[in-house]
Parts: sequence; C-alpha cells; structure tokens
Amino acid sequence: MELAHSLLLNEDALAQITEAKRPVFIFEWLRFLDKVLVAANRVDVKEKQKKLVEQLTGLISSAPGPPTRKLLAKNLATLYSIGDTFTVFQTLDKCNEIIKSKDDTPAYLPTKLAAVACVGAFYEKMGRMLGSSFPDTINNLLKALKSAESQGRGEILLSLQKVLNGLGGAAASCHRDIYKNARSLLTDRSMAVRCAVAKCLLELQNEAVFMWTTELENMATLCFKALEGSNYGVRVAVAKLLGTVMATALMPKQAAVMRQNVKRATLEEVLELMATGFLRGGSGFLKSGGEMLKGGGSVSREVRVGVTQAYVVFVTTLGGQWLERNFATFLSHVLDLVSHPRATQTHVEAVYSRRCVSFMLRATLGGLLGEKAQIAAGKEICQAISKQMRAVVVNDISGENKAGAADVSASQHVMVCALKELGSLVQSLSATASPLIQEPSIGLLETVTSVLLHPSMAARLAAAWCLRCVAVALPYQLTPLLDRCAERINNLKSSPEAVSGYSFAMAALLGGVHQCPLGIPHSKGKLVVSIAEDLLRTAAQNSRLSLQRTQAGWLLLGALMTLGPSLVRYHLPKMLLLWRNVFPRSQKELEAEKARGDSFTWQVTLEARLLIRLNIFVAHCPELLTEDVIRRLMTPIECAMTMIVPAIIKVHGAHLKASAAMVRLRLYDILALLPPKTYEGSFNALLRELVAEFTLTDNSANTTTSLLRSLCHYDDSVLMGSWLQETDHKSIEDQVSKIKSYMTNANISTKRRNVNMLDHFAECIKQAKGVRQQAVQLNIFTAVLSALKGLAENKSTLGPEEVRKSALALVMGALDNPNPILRCAAGEALGRMAQVVGEATFIARMAQTSFDKLKSARDVVSRTGHSLALGCLHRYVGGIGSGQHLKTSVSILLALAQDGSSHEVQTWALHSLALIVDSSGPMYRGYVEPTLSLVLTLLLTVPPSHTEVHQCLGRCLGALITTVGPELQGNGATISTIRSSCLVGCAIMQDHSDSLVQAAAISCLQQLHMFAPRHVNLSSLVPCLCVHLCSSHLLLRRAAVACLRQLAQREAAEVCAYAMSLAKRAGDSKDATIKTGLEGVLFGMLDRETDRKLCSDIHDTLGHMLSSLAVEKLPHWLKLCKDVLAATTDVGGAVVFEVEKDEEDSEKKDEMDDDTMFTGLGEDDKSKPSVAPRWVTRVFAADCLCRIILLCENDKAHFDLAAARDLLVLHLSDLIRMAFMAATDHSNQLRMAGLQALEDIIKKFASVPEPEFPGHVILEQYQANVGAALRPAFSPDTPSDITAKACQVCSTWIGSGVVSDLNDLRRVHNLLVSSLDKVQAGKGSSSQLYSESATTMEKLAVLKAWAEVRPAKPARNADEDDDEDDMGADVLPPDSLITLVQPELPSLSRLWLAMLRDYALLTLPAEFSSQLPPDGGAFYTPETIDTARLHYRSSWAPVLHAVALWLSSTGFGADEEKEDVPSAPSKAPALPQGASVTTKTFEESVEDRMHLMLGVSIEFLCFPRPEEPIEHVMSCLQALFTLLASPCAKIHIAQDQLLAVELLNVLHRLLLTRDPPAVQLQVSAVVQETIRAAQDHLQQQRTSKEEEGEKDCQPSLGEGGDTGELVPGKSLVFAAMELLVFILVRHLPQLNTRVKESPSHVPLRPQRLPEESARLVANTVSILAELPSLCSPAASMTILPTVLFLITGVLRETAVKTADNLVPVPVSAALQGIKTIITSPLARVESMQAQWTGLVRSSLASVLEHSQPDESRPDMDEVSMLTAITLFLLSASNELVGVTVLQKGCMDRFRNALNSSDPWVQARCYQLLLSVFQHSSRALSTPYIHALAPLMVEKLKAVERSRPGTAAELQAVQEGIRVLENLVGMGEEQNRVQLLALLVPTLISYLLDENAISSAPQVSKGLHDFALQNLMRIGPLYPAAFKTVIGAAPELKIRLESAIRANQASSRAKAAARQAQPTVQAAPTIKLKTSFF
Repeated sequence: MELAHSLLLNEDALAQITEAKRPVFIFEWLRFLDKVLVAANRVDVKEKQKKLVEQLTGLISSAPGPPTRKLLAKNLATLYSIGDTFTVFQTLDKCNEIIKSKDDTPAYLPTKLAAVACVGAFYEKMGRMLGSSFPDTINNLLKALKSAESQGRGEILLSLQKVLNGLGGAAASCHRDIYKNARSLLTDRSMAVRCAVAKCLLELQNEAVFMWTTELENMATLCFKALEGSNYGVRVAVAKLLGTVMATALMPKQAAVMRQNVKRATLEEVLELMATGFLRGGSGFLKSGGEMLKGGGSVSREVRVGVTQAYVVFVTTLGGQWLERNFATFLSHVLDLVSHPRATQTHVEAVYSRRCVSFMLRATLGGLLGEKAQIAAGKEICQAISKQMRAVVVNDISGENKAGAADVSASQHVMVCALKELGSLVQSLSATASPLIQEPSIGLLETVTSVLLHPSMAARLAAAWCLRCVAVALPYQLTPLLDRCAERINNLKSSPEAVSGYSFAMAALLGGVHQCPLGIPHSKGKLVVSIAEDLLRTAAQNSRLSLQRTQAGWLLLGALMTLGPSLVRYHLPKMLLLWRNVFPRSQKELEAEKARGDSFTWQVTLEARLLIRLNIFVAHCPELLTEDVIRRLMTPIECAMTMIVPAIIKVHGAHLKASAAMVRLRLYDILALLPPKTYEGSFNALLRELVAEFTLTDNSANTTTSLLRSLCHYDDSVLMGSWLQETDHKSIEDQVSKIKSYMTNANISTKRRNVNMLDHFAECIKQAKGVRQQAVQLNIFTAVLSALKGLAENKSTLGPEEVRKSALALVMGALDNPNPILRCAAGEALGRMAQVVGEATFIARMAQTSFDKLKSARDVVSRTGHSLALGCLHRYVGGIGSGQHLKTSVSILLALAQDGSSHEVQTWALHSLALIVDSSGPMYRGYVEPTLSLVLTLLLTVPPSHTEVHQCLGRCLGALITTVGPELQGNGATISTIRSSCLVGCAIMQDHSDSLVQAAAISCLQQLHMFAPRHVNLSSLVPCLCVHLCSSHLLLRRAAVACLRQLAQREAAEVCAYAMSLAKRAGDSKDATIKTGLEGVLFGMLDRETDRKLCSDIHDTLGHMLSSLAVEKLPHWLKLCKDVLAATTDVGGAVVFEVEKDEEDSEKKDEMDDDTMFTGLGEDDKSKPSVAPRWVTRVFAADCLCRIILLCENDKAHFDLAAARDLLVLHLSDLIRMAFMAATDHSNQLRMAGLQALEDIIKKFASVPEPEFPGHVILEQYQANVGAALRPAFSPDTPSDITAKACQVCSTWIGSGVVSDLNDLRRVHNLLVSSLDKVQAGKGSSSQLYSESATTMEKLAVLKAWAEVRPAKPARNADEDDDEDDMGADVLPPDSLITLVQPELPSLSRLWLAMLRDYALLTLPAEFSSQLPPDGGAFYTPETIDTARLHYRSSWAPVLHAVALWLSSTGFGADEEKEDVPSAPSKAPALPQGASVTTKTFEESVEDRMHLMLGVSIEFLCFPRPEEPIEHVMSCLQALFTLLASPCAKIHIAQDQLLAVELLNVLHRLLLTRDPPAVQLQVSAVVQETIRAAQDHLQQQRTSKEEEGEKDCQPSLGEGGDTGELVPGKSLVFAAMELLVFILVRHLPQLNTRVKESPSHVPLRPQRLPEESARLVANTVSILAELPSLCSPAASMTILPTVLFLITGVLRETAVKTADNLVPVPVSAALQGIKTIITSPLARVESMQAQWTGLVRSSLASVLEHSQPDESRPDMDEVSMLTAITLFLLSASNELVGVTVLQKGCMDRFRNALNSSDPWVQARCYQLLLSVFQHSSRALSTPYIHALAPLMVEKLKAVERSRPGTAAELQAVQEGIRVLENLVGMGEEQNRVQLLALLVPTLISYLLDENAISSAPQVSKGLHDFALQNLMRIGPLYPAAFKTVIGAAPELKIRLESAIRANQASSRAKAAARQAQPTVQAAPTIKLKTSFF
C-alpha cells in the first residue's frame, strides 16, 4: 500500500499486483492524492499536471466503482482549481462525450457514472469560471436522465445538484427545464432516486423563485405523492424539501425578492397546504388492497409521518424567535389537525395522528424555545385546553349528547395532545416551571384538573399524566394534589367521570412518587386505602356507577403497590382479604356464578378481576412475598385459572371480549412472576388455554404479538426492515406473558404433550389462509422461541426424539417463508434448538441441510433463510461447537455475498458472516484475509443506494478487526496489509451518504484505535467526528460522541487541538459555538440532546477532557462553566428528558417505524439563535466546577495568592459568583450543586491568607455573598434536601474560622437558629408536604450542623496533650464560638441525646426489631424506618462528638439536671416522656448516658463499613477521648472493667483495618485516658484501704492478685498490651524477634521515623510504662520483662543522631518510661526482691549491648544511650552495686564517649558523669571516680596544646572543668591540695598572654575568660590550699597576675559603658527538655 503514496500513480507497481487488488491500490492512491493536493506546492503540481490529468481521465474509462468515482471526480476538480485551467474544457467535453454515448451495456455503466460525477464536481468547485458552457452540459445531463436506469438517474440528479450549487443564480435560464424533468421523478419506484430528486430540488429552490410562488401548490402535491410508500431516507429528504420550500414561501430570501417582484404567501395558506397532506395525503386514492391493511384510512402512514417531519423542518427553518411570535397560530393549527375527523377515522389511525402531532409539538417546543418562551407556550396550551373544555361542557348541557358525541371524540384527541405536551414541557422545565404553576392568571392546575371530568377516558388519562408531570417537576405540589383529588372523589362519588378521572389522577400521582426522592407523608397511603375500600364497598349499591367504582378502587390499590414494600407491608392483610373475596372460592361457586348474571354484571366482575393489581404487587414488593403470602394468593389465582372465560363470552356477547382478555393477561402476568412450583397442579388447563390463544381459536381478529421482534436478536433488525405492527385491540400485549408462563412450563410439563402441541401448531398453520396464516405463525413462533430461550437459560434439554422432529419440521418450514420476520425467527429458533440439544450429530445434520439447500436453491427466499440459519447456528453453539463446519459455512457465504443480482441475498449472507466471525473468535483467524478482501471489493463496487449491504459490510469489518485484535499493532507484512485494508474500508464507509454506514465506520475506527492507537490518524478523524456532532441523525451523533469519549480518555489534549484547528479552518462560516472549542460544542449539545446514552457519553467525554486539561487551561474552563451558569438570566432553562410513558396508557403502545425519526430532527439547523443553556446543563457545569477545584487541590500552589501564577485562587471571585448563581437558582438540582460548590470553596480556601492585609484570610471579603447564597435555602417552602445541604454549608462556614468577628457571623448563625426552632416543633405539628423521612433528613441535618459549630475546645486540664485541635481552634478565641452555641445548648443537648438514642435503636440487628418503640423515635416514624437509617448514618458522628464535649464540660450535665428536671417534658415534646424522667437519680442518668455514648461508639468502631468516611471514625474517637476526660466517665469505666477491656479490644481491631496515622494517634489518646481512669480508681481503692488501716494487704491490690496471672479477655492490662505491642511492631517491625529469626531477614538500619509515627511511638511507650502501676506486684513481674524489652528496643531503634542534636520524641519517652519503672514502689516489696534485681540488671545489660559501638550503626545517638545507662545507675543503685560485669560495661561506654570526636557527646558525657560522681551512694560512685577521673584530667590538660575552635568544643571543656571543680569540693580536706594541684595549673594553662589577647579568636578568648573567672572564684573558696599550689610554681603565679592586671584594665575601660557582668556561672548551659533525674 505504501507504494500508492506518490503524487503520480505508480504504474509499475500497479502492473505487478493481481487484478483483484488493483481497484484497492487505485483507491488508496486517490485517497493520498486527495490529502496531498491541497497541501502541495503549486509549482510541483503544475509541473506534473499534464501527466496527472492523463492518469485521472484514463481512470474514468476504467469502470471505477462508486467510492472511487467520487474521489476521482473530487481530485480532478481540485487539480484544476489549484493548477492551470487550460485543458479543463477538453476534459469536460470528453466527459460529455461519454455521457452522450449510446452504449447501454452494464459493463459501460460505471464509466458513464464516473463521467457524470466528474461533471458535477467541476461545476461545484469552479462554478462560474467554466463560463457559458453550462447550458450544453445541463441539457446533455437532462437528456441522459430520460433514458438512464435507476443508478444513472440518481447519479445525474446529484450532479445536477452540484452544478446548481456551483453556478448559483447564473443558471437561472435552465431552472425550469431542470424542474420539469426532475419533478416527475419524485415518484420514481427507486427510493434512492426519490432521495436524489429531493436533494436536487432543495438546491434548486435556493434560486428558483417560481418553486415557492406559482408552483407552490404543485410542489406540495408532488411531495405528498413522493411520500406514498416511501422509506425512512425518502421521508427525511422529502420532508426537508417540503419544509424548506414552505418556509421560504413564507419568508423569502432577501436577494431573490429584490430581483423579482414576488407575492409572498401568508402563514394561513402555507399551513393549509401542509394540512392537506396530513389529512388527505397525496390525493392518489387507494392504490392497492395493501393500503386497507394499513389502517383502513385514506392517508397512508408514510405520508402522515413525512408531513409531520416537514412541519418540524418548516418551524426549525424559520427559527425559535418566529415560533415564539407565532406560537398561538401554530398550536391551534396543529390541534385542529388532530381534531379533524379525517385524521381519526379508526381508533388506530387516531392514535397514530396523535403521536404525529405530539411529535411536532415536542420537536419544536422542546428544542427551539428558551425557558421563558417555553413558559409562555405553556400558557397558550393551557388556554387551548380550557377553551376545549368549555365547548365540551356547553355541549353536555345543551344538546344532551345528541350532537355531542362527535365533538367529544374530536376534543378528546386535542386534549390528549395538548396535555401530553404540557406535561412534557413542565417535566423538562422541572423546578424552573414554578412561575407557570404559581401564576393565578394561567390557572394551570385548575385547567388540568377540570379535564379529569371529561367524558372521554383518553382525555382523563392524559390529564392524570399531566398532573403527574407537574408533581414530578415540582414535588411540593404532590401532597396538595393528592389531597385535592381525594377530597373531590369523596365529594363527587355519584359522577362516573369524576370517580374515574380523579382515581386516574391519584394513581398517576402515586406512580410518580418514586421519581420524587422526598416522597409523600405515610398517612397518604392510609388515605388511599380507605378511599379504595370505600369505593369497592359501595360499588354494588348503584348499577350506573358500579363499573367505574370497581375500576377506580382497584386502580388506586394497584398504584399503592408501586410505593414499595415499606408502605404496602401495613396494608397487606387487608389486601389479601379483598383479593380473596373477588374470586369464587370453589368449583361449586363458580358454576353457580356462571349460571346467573347478565352481560353487564359480567362486565363489572371481569373489570374487577382484571384490575386486581396482584401483578403489580408481585413485581414491586418482592420482599413481601413470603411462603405464607404466596400460599394465600394461590386461592384467588387458582379460581381465576378455572374460569374458562370463552364460555361466558359465547353466552353474553362479544363486548366482554376485551375485559376477559385482560383478565387472562393479568393472570398470565402473575404466573410468570411466581415460582412455577406453586401452580404445578394446573398445568394442563393452562396449556390448553395458551395453545388456544396462540392459534387464535376464539379470536376472529388476526391478533399478533409484538414480542417476536424483541425475542429475535437485536442485531438482526437490519434484515427485518421497518416492520409495522397492527392491532385491532389494545389487548395486543396479551401474548407477552402467556409466552413467559409457557416458557417456565415448557421444561416441566411432560415431553409427550410437547409433541402434540407442536403437531397441533403445524396443523393450525396449514388450516389458516393468507394473512391469517401469517398471524398464527407469528404467534406460534413467538411461543416456540420463548420456550427454547427458557430452556437454554435453565440449562435443560428438549426431550425425546419425536419432540425434536416436530420442532425441526416446524422451524425448517418457516425458513422458506416469504415474510422476513418469520425467516428471522426460524433462524433464531434453529440456533436456539441446537444450543438446547447440544449434540454434535444434531448440529451437523442441521448444518448439512442448509448447505445442501444453499447449493441447489436459486430463489431469494430460501437462500436468505438458510444463510441466516447458518449464522444463527454458529452464534448459539459458539466457535468450538461448530468449528468443523466453519470452512464450508464461510466458503458458501462468501460465494453468496458476491451474488450481485440480489442485494437481499448479499445482505443476509453478510449478516450471517458477521455472526460467524463474531462467534468463532480466534478460530476465524485463518479466514480473515479472504473475508477482508471480499469486504473491500464489495465496498468498492456495491452501489451506495443499497445501504443494507453496506451496513452489513460495516458489521463484518468491525467483527474482523476484533478477531485480529491487539495483533494489529504488529509490523509484519501480513499484519500491515490487514491494517491498511481495514483503514481503507473505514475510509470508504466514512464517505458513504447513509448515516448508519458512517456510524459503522466510526465504530470500526474506534475498535482500531483501541488495538492500534498509533495507526489511527487523529488529525483527520477528530474533525470528521466534530462535523458529525451536528448531524441530524441520532445514531451518527451517538457514534461520534462514543468515539470521542474513547479518544479523550487517552489523548484529550490532541483531540481538543485538532477540533480547534477545524474551527480555525471553518473561519466564521460556522456559528460561534466551535470557537469555544470542542468542549463548548459538547456543552451546547447537552442542551439539545434528549437521548440518555448520548448525554451520559458527553458527560464522560467532558469529564476526561476536564481531568487532563482543566489544570493547565484553568481560565478557559472556568469561563466555560461561568458562561453556562451565567445564562440564568431568563427564568431558567430546560432540557427534554425522555419521559417514560405511564403503564395505564396502553393505547400509546402502538409501535411506529419512525421511532428513530422521533428522536430529534433538525437540531443541526444553525440559522436559529442558540437557546440559553437549560438547567440540566447548568447542573452539570456546577459539578464540573467542583471537579476543577478538586483537581487543583493536588497542586497546593493554586491556593497561595502570594505565589499565584495563572492559578485557581486568582479566580476566587468567579468561583464564588458561580456558586452563588447556582445556589440561588430556581432549579432545585442546580441549587444543590451550587451549595456543594460553595462548601468545597470554603473548605479549600479557608486558610488562604490575604497578602495585602496580614492576619486576614482571603475569603473574608466574600462573607456577604456567602450569607446571601445561604439565606434562600432556609425559606419555609424550600425542599428538605436543600435545607439539609445548606445547614452543612453554614456549619462549615462558621467552623472554618474565616470570620473572626462574632457580629459578622450572626447572619449565618441566625439561619441555623431559625432552623433549630423548626426541629423543636416536634413530630406532626406542621402540615407536611413530603414524607416523614424527608423531615427526618432535614432535622438531622440541622442537629449535625449545630454539632459541627462546636466551641473550639472546652477548657481542660492543662497537662493534656493538645493533639486534637478542633476546627478553627487557632483562629477564633475559644470562648467566642461558645457564646454562639451557649444559649441553645440546653435544648440542643436534649435533642442530640434523643437523636443518639434513636440511632442506637436503629442500629440494632434485625432480630431485635420487636424491641423498637412502636411509635417511632424522636425524629423518625416506624413507617419510614428504612430510609431514616440512611439519614442517621450520615449525621450521628459529629453529634456524638458534640454531646461528648457537652457532657465533659458540664460534668455530665450536672447543672442542667438540677434546674431543668421539672420543665423538661413541656420543653421537648419530641422526646419520649413518662414518669421516669423526674425519678432518675443523677448517678443513673450518668450511667444511661455513658452506656448510650459507649454503646454507639463501640458498635460503630467494631465494624466501620469500608464506605464510612474517615471523618466519622475520627469524630467517634475524639468523642470517646473527650468523654473519658471527664471524671464521671472515668469512674464509670474504671468500675466496670469488662467494659474497658471491650473498648480496648474494639480499638485494637480498628487499628487492624484503618491505617491513617491520625486515627492511630487518636486511638492511643483514648487508650491513655482509659488507663488513667483505671489508675485513679486503683489509687482511690488504696487510699480507702489505708484509711481502714490495712497497710499490710495493700500490695495485693491491682490486677493479677497474688498469683500474678492476667486472664486474656478479662484483664485490662492484657488488652492494653496487645494493642500497644501492635502499634509498636507496626511502626518498628525490627522489635519483633520473629522477624529477626526468619532466614530472609536483612537487618534494618535504624532511621528517623516520620513525625506522626514518632509521636505515636512516644505515646505508646508512655502508656506502656504506666501499665505496671495497674498490677499487683506479682502481676507486675509478669509483664515487666515484656515492657522493659519493648522500651529498650524502642530506645535502640529510635536513638539516631540528628543534625541539631535534639532528642527524638520516642527516645525521651523511652527514657522517661525507664525512669518511671525503675523508681516505682515495686523495688520496696520484699517478696519480689530477687526477681526485681534480676530484671533491672538484665535491662541494663541489654541497654549496654544496644549501645555497643558498631559499624552497622554509625549514626547511633550515644548521648541517649549514656543517659539511659546513667538513669539505671542513679535510680537503681542498690541492685547494681558491685556487679562488675555491668560496671565494666558502663565504664567502657563513658570512656568511649569521653574519647569521642564529637564535642557535644563529650559535653553531655561530662554532665552525666557529674551526676554519677555526685550520687549519694559512695559504693556506686567511687569505682567510677577512680576509673574515669584520670582520663578526664588528661583530656583537660591536653586542651592547652589544642585550644577549642568552636563554641561546642569550648562548652565541652567548660563542662569537664565543672566536673573537676565538683570533685575538688567532694574531696576531704587533707586531699584538697592534691586535687587543686590538678585543677589550678590546668586552668592557668588556658590563660592567654596579654599581648595575644587582642588578636585571639572569639572562642579562645572565651576560654581565657572562663578560666580566669573560675580561678578568681576558687581562690577565696580554698585560700590555704590555693596559696600552697600557687606558691609551689612561680611561673603560674606570674601568668595569673598578668592576666588579672590585663582584665582589670579592660574592665575599667568597659565600666563606663556598662556594669561588669556577674562572674558566677553556676547553671550548666545545656538544658534537657525533660528532666529525667
């Protein structure tokens, strides 16, 4: 293929390849040329132009295929427009010659077509440059047109269109000729030609004025005729032509009007013309008997649908503003259409016309109008409805219904259309529709409600539907509407219409409840039940009303069932009773019943039985279907089964048919939902009944089932074409469930019966004739297919041989049936049978039959049927099961696919081939190349008008790409060929005119991109996708967006760049949307699209783009969101949601072949001004805003204004503004999104400082905006969910600490206060609009918000760790928030406690449900318990924390107890009351509250669900910590030790599952408090024992008693140890000895722990050290070895040197722990002496071992180790005296430290030695003095030779001297001279020469001063000895004296400046952080 990429055609390469591959090679070259010509250098092109023209014109006569000729023509035209135009006329003449040629052979046809295409392309590209040659060309084309065959006609017409396009007004002279020749072809028998004519005429009308003036009527008639018998493509094209012509006639284009004086048509004339088409059609009356079938009317459906589309095009072309101005006229015209008797001759036709009109309204109103205009349109519709209603009422009164009947039927259709549109309008506007509802002048609700009394049932149903839409859009209307209907039903019981209408309305409203998340009050359910009961009871009293009342009663009960199990549960017993009473109880009663009664009573009973909404119950409340309930339901059901209805119909006449059929339908429905075991006994009767149904025994009409299509495979729809389904009766749905129940039974019922049945089916088919035969067959196939599907799903088999035989005969017969649907079904059934039988021989036999048939048969029908059979076989048996037939199947199908004579055969064969490729998977790999080359050949040769073939080719190509899969990335020769073939195939399909084929091309490219992304050229794909986004075909838009979604996941930036380049190329011709880039276009689409899948793909695509681009292009994305959100100026916008049709309206179930067309048309017309974004889009934009904030969070710089580049913080004012706009909108969803955004902004920016005003934060300036955004959410009519969200934002704002001035906070605070009053109002006080769970949600949200505004921190003991800083602690003075909360605390605390009590009850497991209070809790009712649980779950944690703070700060509410007890009941009606309130003692209430708090916490912490936010876990732990800080709680938990043990076990478990350090720290704090509580308790016990004077037994207090045994599960100490060891080993795995012993262990070097881990380890160690104090002496000895082992281990692992010589937190904790333990009173317990000594000694030994200098630990912190050793020596001297081994080790460590090169170590060593030397026990200190003093003196003497150079070294020397001085002081008088003789000379040696002082460095001077001061201090202390020493050495004296003189001189000089400094420097210069000694 690469050889084809050259400017000139590579003829050598072409000659070398095989004949078959040449067309592909040529096409690839043309594709390359197409890209390169535009970009190439003009000079190069001109050089080679001559040769190029030769090559290209040569190709014209080489019979090119359709895609090739299109590209060829395009390239030739481009070449001439870029290069020289000398030879263009020669080429043109050449083409004209070919066109004139008389050769009519099929072989010459492609050449002719190519010439025609070239002519078109020349004129399109060059237009008037071709001068006056056009009349000849046009005449030539028109002449050819007369004699051409269909393909030629189509191509010529398209060329004419291009010629017209290129010439514009210049071709005026030929316009009439073209018009005359073309218009006759509008009714051509080839659909493709009709499409081409429509396009050509559309081009013509741009300039030919006569078409929309004098010829207007003829044009209209022609178009109507063209629509007769048309297909979808023709309808779209003709509708576009008709609509455009009509629009132009009304508003002509300026230029044309200027040129000729034209008479403009009026709106009335134009609409009148279109109406003719709608009502009378193409005036060609019934052409065939076939039309009779289509609905027996005068206008065929095709025409009506086409005209409907034309109306839409007409309005869209005129644009939104025109529609706004003329809406009233348009509406009345459209409604007149549907009320015209000709549009509603039969029921089916009427339904059809209504759908057309509804579509017209929806497509124009929904898409073109902004929200304000939609509201105005709503008013118009209301007026139209009330006008109609008035007419009906007048008729009713005056004419006593003589003339009224016709009017009523006409008015009912108008009503249905108007109400349906009104409903859709309101629903799409959602909450923005409130002005429409509220404005009294419109009176929408009154108007709609009045229709509920309309005499026609359809109108009543439509009104009910409309009310439901209102309620779903504005949920606050739901409850009032229900009440109003209930009241009217009760008042108007005697009017049949009223009973029926209002019950419809109530049923519709109840059906809408599930779309309103806030629901309705529970009491409404009871109301409905009572009304229904009443209606059913009174039904028998009045025969005129009994039918309606029965219907209404059951309808309401049915609707009630949709409210779900929680509501139905309460009414179930009553319902069961009612059901039982309707049916006769026994066979006897049934006989009696049959015997009596006339037809009317039978109708009533049947109605009753029909509407028993058992099936709704079974479907909606599966949870309630217990064994027992099913058993009780079976009685009525079995009676129903025995009611063989036909007998009654025979007696009483046919009008009961409908009702009887419905009873059967409902019965089958229920049976299909129940487990089949329950009705095994009745199978025989049931099957008999079903068989009769299918074979239409009792039914004279040819009822067919609509299910067959849905049972056939989805992908096969391409074969069935558009299949219209007819019905005479609305019970068409009858068969739905019979099939289902048959399906369940087929496998259980005996096999023998199956045979009979299948034979019976075959017999019936033979008997029936003609159309009836088809109907019977359809029904039977649906049954068989369904049964087989059921068998396959249940993995059962088909049974004995004879069943198989009969089934096979039945199926094989249908494979040759002329009806394509039956053939499809038969193929499907064959595949399913093979699947069910699953035997290789059976499959082989079936495949062989088809092979033989296909080889011999010549007729289209059997060839298509059997080729599909092969495909289905492979599909259902799978690649492995059918592998051996693969080769034969493929070869046969490939041959069939090349059968050019019948496109139908090609389509079916290719479709089957695609199925085989799909199901064979990798087994197909060997056939990929031949299949691919066939696909390419067909793509290049099959005429584009056969779109089905192309669609199947697309499907094959897609399947082949999937088969090759990831291999496509490879670079081998074969793979490259396959890949380029696939790309060529995609390119051909992309250029196809049919949108489905284009969509297939896109999905193939998408597959290719998935497997081989490098090879898909995005630069051409993305612009092509962007163009498709504006297509008028839904499927194409869907495919384009789906593809973009995939591309944006990987390469969002490239996609956006290519889209922008397209925008730049298009320049200003496109409308402005593309200027905002692809993202702008997608946002725009969200407004227009109604298709769910499409919208969700757009959301995803934008999401991917946002996440990869938003941070870099922040301003662009923010502006996008802002533009969308700022469009709220007009009352808000609306987007159309697909509204699910309500189940009651089964007439609307009529299917229609143009459903595809109904999904939006004409949306691409750019002439209209774009509509402001609708609310749904704005909600999405607000969500995007939150996502952008979240994305920026990863880069902290976005929140720092000082460093801001192009960052989020610069746009803060925009962010606030957008959130504000959203939060104050009409639309509730948008308000929610806005509040969420506001909360995110506050959280993220709360701490960002304002650089210009230090000490302030940047958000402060926006407090007014925040307050204003929140205020509307607290107004009384706001829905609960919004208020709940707003409360949360309030608390976030108050707690964020942004505003420090209390008065400024009051605004927001007052909002919360007002909502608190609402909460205190208690249950059931205000009138309720929503369900109780909505109230629960709101109240809990308020309480949660208050809990989060907690005071920064209640005053606590000063010694507590300040780890838990609550929100805002650092900004607000702690008491300020208290002043906000204080006044509310008494009531708040009560409400909080009540809420926690509720929560505690609701978390009980199901088996305790009997213990729940029967009338609900403080904030929930028993009916809404399930939904309430969710609300409690989200808000309990902050409340728990708040209650803990309150309890701990008020001493468990001690103060409130005293004053509030008497008044409590009156204040809080919300709390459960009772005599007990006053009688509880304070202790009891403490205990209750303690149990409540601990219970809730422990229950939660036991098993926090993974989805619980970590904040809940933190809140819960903080609450526990706060709680335990209070003395009351400490006493409580210490007295009940098991409780404490449980708490610790739960915390241990929590640590195993939750990792964050914050959680672990908080856990350690809680443990610490628990241990403290136990310590205090023990201490108290000891004191009280001591007072009783039992001194001797005191030690045995504490855990473990005398034995020292700690029982796991009962022992607090054991539980604590478990937990603490877990934490230590988690952070310091080296402590675990097992780790060391494992063979794979690599010793870890100790390293610094991260700060949080360090704090955690330190806390843990401190708690560990406290544990022994909880034990008796014996137990202490049990745990101490472990404790000491761990603490020394921590010391070893964490003692690491730091640069700044700070002691790490864990180290100081470990040292403190060692001290705590060694100094504990245990040492004084005699009985333990030996053990204790051993412990202390071994601990010291391990410390010595750990401090051994070791090359593996170069950075060990010797100082900490020495400190630990010193601690042992000082605190445990008795145990250590005289242990030489330890003594030697200690001395070694000190010696090493003294010799250390680090002065800091030396200094600390001197300090520690001093404390050892000074120890009171001489036995301990003397050996150390003897061993280490000489070394010290030596070190200090050496200083004279190397004076200190740094401050640290100086300090070391000073510390050493200090030790010597102390030793001098400690010596006896007689030794003093010797000691001074060591000290004084050393000091004097430090003095400097008086000449050297001035030049000496600072440190050296410091040493000199230090020495001098010390000497001057020592002299007076020991005068005699000092003299002796000085006297002995005269040179010392001289140095000393000169130093003193120099010092005096300098001090005199300084004395003037300042007083001499005091010379005493006693304290050591190094302070330890914690004093250990």
